[in-house]
Amino acid sequence: MGLALLGLAAVPLSGCGGQIDHHGHVFTDVDTSLVRPGMTKEDVKLTLGSPDTMGTIGGDTYYYISSTKKTVAFLKPKEIDRQVMAVYFNSASRVQRVAHYGLKDGIVVDYARDESPARGKDMSLVEELFGNVGQRSMFKKSHENRSTPGPGL
Repeated sequence: MGLALLGLAAVPLSGCGGQIDHHGHVFTDVDTSLVRPGMTKEDVKLTLGSPDTMGTIGGDTYYYISSTKKTVAFLKPKEIDRQVMAVYFNSASRVQRVAHYGLKDGIVVDYARDESPARGKDMSLVEELFGNVGQRSMFKKSHENRSTPGPGL
């Protein structure tokens, strides 16, 4: 009977484990060890595939990025692991060195935010609808604003 109660108590907790999502490059020990100094860019692409992104400042670099996020219930996903393999090339387009970076080596950069920051004042809906009432002379007659009379006046 005690075992049955323990099993019933564990059922609600089993749903709290969360969902794990993997994004980006799938790293294996085999393919990362095959990239060695002296290889060409084409050799690297044949071994690892196309890079996730490339750097061009100070020399060419291929970046292969993998991210693992955990989502619990309705909460915002949290990144629990990140791996970046950077392949640096010299001026002859040959692999100079390979570096591996993890979550502890950097900060989370939000690449796509679905919004653009707006300059100026945030206005409420009422201010947006009626903000220019009284700002313009839209109810005055047009000839009252003229300094010189128009044709026919």
